[in-house]
Amino acid sequence: EELEEIFKGSVRAAALTRQLLSFSRKQEMCPEPLDFNQAVEDLLKMLRRVIGADIRLEWLPGSLPGLIHADRGMMEQVLMNLCVNARDAMPAGGVITVDTKGVTFDAEYCAAHVWAKPGRFVVLSVADTGCGMDRATMDRIFEPFFTTKAEGKGTGLGLATVYGIVRQHEGMVNVYSEPGKGTTFKVYLPVYGGEDAAMTGPAPKTAPAGGGETILLAEDDEMVRNLAVTALTRAGYQVLTANDGMEAVALFKQHMDGVSLLLLDIIMPNLGGHEALREMRALRPDVPALFSSGYSEHAVQTDFVLGEGLALIHKPYAPRDLLRAVRDALDKKKT
Repeated sequence: EELEEIFKGSVRAAALTRQLLSFSRKQEMCPEPLDFNQAVEDLLKMLRRVIGADIRLEWLPGSLPGLIHADRGMMEQVLMNLCVNARDAMPAGGVITVDTKGVTFDAEYCAAHVWAKPGRFVVLSVADTGCGMDRATMDRIFEPFFTTKAEGKGTGLGLATVYGIVRQHEGMVNVYSEPGKGTTFKVYLPVYGGEDAAMTGPAPKTAPAGGGETILLAEDDEMVRNLAVTALTRAGYQVLTANDGMEAVALFKQHMDGVSLLLLDIIMPNLGGHEALREMRALRPDVPALFSSGYSEHAVQTDFVLGEGLALIHKPYAPRDLLRAVRDALDKKKT
């Protein structure tokens, strides 16, 4: 059951380049009839464990008028980006409230609210108790690469991605905020089918399981590291963890013969993933490696060319995508 939560969830759901695709043009969708309350609840189970001890996450599911027709992974990406944005607005801690409800907009309402479209909608609301925004910031919040975070702390694509995905699903998104009074995002997604649409959907796809192999994970982002450890251990892997490349090299020297795969973030303090791999392969040339990066693949390739036998997974990634990439890297080593 816990492993299913990992498979269903996604702490972070797409890479920088995929985020840009979500905003700038339609990326491939795999829509399915979706019980939205269940999808949100599944992701929040994972999110509660990694969002931070100083953040209280409240979930208030409402009565919904039916299913939505949506790509499950994209919906997870929307919710994750909104929750991460809320967390970042509360550096000293606070409350994130996630709730859902159903609404119906008629022609009269839409005439008075130019952003609205007529029809029945499922509404996702994500509210925080953070610093809030002024009107000038709200007017730009969905622009690609616009960010109020310090340099190096954000790409400015999270909310642009939300906007792009919601638009691709024929929905709408609004933001309500005042300085010092927090922020609320509301996402409107059209109801799928008629009044009698069954609140059921296809079973989630399974992710490849481990066979007891040992993964040495080097990742300086605590949230990403905790997600990866949870996903990998519950899938049947043993995991050694390091906060940076120097710790990874030290761990590797202690467990050299038992390590089946290196999972290395490219950009880390003290010693980056590429430099760490060089030192570890000087000790054991055949050790396979999987890199992760929050930068675009083009930017990564300007730093170094991925060598023979190496693979790359973009952050933020879903647990299912991580498990598939790890399994592929291990199976490639066998061949």
